[in-house]
Amino acid sequence: MNINCIGILTSGGDSPGMNAAIRAVTRTALCKGFKVKGIYRGYDGLINGDVHEFTTESVSNIIGRGGTILKSARSKEFMTREGREKAYQTMQREGIDALVVIGGNGSLTGAKTFGDEFNIPCIGLPGTIDNDLYGTDITIGYDTTLNTIVDCVDKIRDTANSHERIFFVEVMGRDAGFLAQNSAIASGAEAAIIPEDSTDADQLEHFIGRGIRKSKNSSIVIVSESPKCGALFYADRVKKEYPQYDVRVSILGHVQRGGSPSARDRILSSVLGAGAIDALIDGQRNVMVGIKNGQIVYVPFVDAIHSEKVLRKELIKVLDELSI
Repeated sequence: MNINCIGILTSGGDSPGMNAAIRAVTRTALCKGFKVKGIYRGYDGLINGDVHEFTTESVSNIIGRGGTILKSARSKEFMTREGREKAYQTMQREGIDALVVIGGNGSLTGAKTFGDEFNIPCIGLPGTIDNDLYGTDITIGYDTTLNTIVDCVDKIRDTANSHERIFFVEVMGRDAGFLAQNSAIASGAEAAIIPEDSTDADQLEHFIGRGIRKSKNSSIVIVSESPKCGALFYADRVKKEYPQYDVRVSILGHVQRGGSPSARDRILSSVLGAGAIDALIDGQRNVMVGIKNGQIVYVPFVDAIHSEKVLRKELIKVLDELSI
């Protein structure tokens, strides 16, 4: 299949570094003789024809900006065959031959389904702060978010120390504990409660009681978000089981998604964006561009989406030993 025009979109939750990736895809494609069209508002924009041709000037001065200039959305209509048919008609009308999708698990799932149904070359870039996509050591936005969390926890620590409090700090991560575990190590927190390490009453006693009772007058516990067992749940348990302690909760929320991307995220996004165009030139399709041990890798969508990315268990041991 001859490719003359490449479409690019961002989908799902935004992550710092998406703009750097848009820039890299656009300029690499233009440099190698392709046309580029930016698709605004994710798959909804592809359905509704919100498409504009990009030049090198279209992506000037965006490498350091957070968010995404292409905007983002979660499209229910694209989950239907009828919605995807409309999206395909837009591609036909706009002369778009291939698609680069920047997003997380749901976005790449949509790209795989779309590519399979309509025989379209689709390349994915791992744009998610959760770092939960299999086949890549790190995802776009993860490093910046990790630094944002550590900065916030450092500030919370001042208040925790001043008032001799236990703080439960809730961070994002969905079903993955990478943000919680690594931000806990980096910020010197006393514990991390993550999906990969189930916590019962004895473990809570181990996490909280050890530090408070022996050598510390305050504690920080980083909790990975959960509808049922988030920071509020554990704070309420401590209030009931250890009423002698002053407990507070800080839910960091969407502050974690914002901000100028770190140097590491800018470099990662640039390298992966260029790798997406190389993949299309090589005739690849339905793959995610990742990085393993410093090298570009191409991971089939089915593996990136469905295989579990395992958190290194030794990180749990490291935090446990360093928080005495």
